Amino acid sequence: VLSKRVQDYFKDTYNRDTVYIPNGVSKPEIVSPQHITDSYNLTKDSYILFLGRLVPEKGVHLLIDAFKGVDTDKKLVIAGGTSDTDDYVDQLTDLAKGDERIIFTGFQQGQILQELYSNAYVYVLPSLLEGMPLSLLEAMSYGNCCVVSDINECTEVVEDKAVTVSASDVDSLRCALQHLCDSESAAAVYKKTSRDYILSRYNWDDVVAKTLDLYKK
Repeated sequence: VLSKRVQDYFKDTYNRDTVYIPNGVSKPEIVSPQHITDSYNLTKDSYILFLGRLVPEKGVHLLIDAFKGVDTDKKLVIAGGTSDTDDYVDQLTDLAKGDERIIFTGFQQGQILQELYSNAYVYVLPSLLEGMPLSLLEAMSYGNCCVVSDINECTEVVEDKAVTVSASDVDSLRCALQHLCDSESAAAVYKKTSRDYILSRYNWDDVVAKTLDLYKK
């Protein structure tokens, strides 16, 4: 599991014993679309969401390529800024040209961020490399149906409570998105279970308690 690999890494590399405490989330308030409707014409379940840094390891280029082959009226919302140069963002905007369904919102926080999470039809994280993705925990805490690449850092978080696709495989991602767009009942299965599951496994209260316990020792 992830905790064992992290602990082994620090032991092997630095000869240090470590305690693994994961990220956590609190139960968020689910809100209706207001600002995202005014700004981007987005309504409940009308869009697929990616939210994160726009860097190559997040696989956003794969998502855009896959989405362009999906037959749906839903939009693809790409929300996030870059911590690198603008070259990759320019690559993404070029790749998205000609598909008016694809919307770049830039970095978001506060009310708009809450609305984006609350009203997405599907949340997608097609990463090629991750630590423990906080955005994935947040997306599930809002009760989203999530699609993630099958790297260990994602699959160990979601277990069977999300759709997994082969990392770097555009066709696998396209097929998963098409299936979910065609079947609201399929998406609903994951929406029904993701919130309670993630809040029971990665609750901030538990994270705080474990951290305090460690310091007391």
